[in-house]
Amino acid sequence: MSFLDRYSPQLLSILRIVAGLLLLEHGTSKLLGFPHSPMFDHLVPMLVAAGVIELVGGALVVLGLFSRIAAFVASGEMAVAYWIYHVPHGGFFPALNEGDAAILFCFVFLYLAAAGPGPWAINRK
Repeated sequence: MSFLDRYSPQLLSILRIVAGLLLLEHGTSKLLGFPHSPMFDHLVPMLVAAGVIELVGGALVVLGLFSRIAAFVASGEMAVAYWIYHVPHGGFFPALNEGDAAILFCFVFLYLAAAGPGPWAINRK
């Protein structure tokens, strides 16, 4: 699909913005109660830490500010979430433990940490 080659930098920025917004939503759900999820009514300290990473990291990734570092930390958080939460609650396979999103987030953020933020970012390095 070589016709998309010329849009590759812009699509990288769009991927970063969308992934950052999704991560940010998870952080606001945990810490700010929006959107409300009963699962996060009583947070244990590990979920508070995850919420801070998601809120701050998601905002940094969306803005493209220190996005490589924020994406790398978010990637690690998603790997930890998969192994600490999803695997013990449903086994190794993502189709059974509902860890699909955690794995996908992990590798999207790892890619963004390596590839950079794209052209639509506060710091483009």
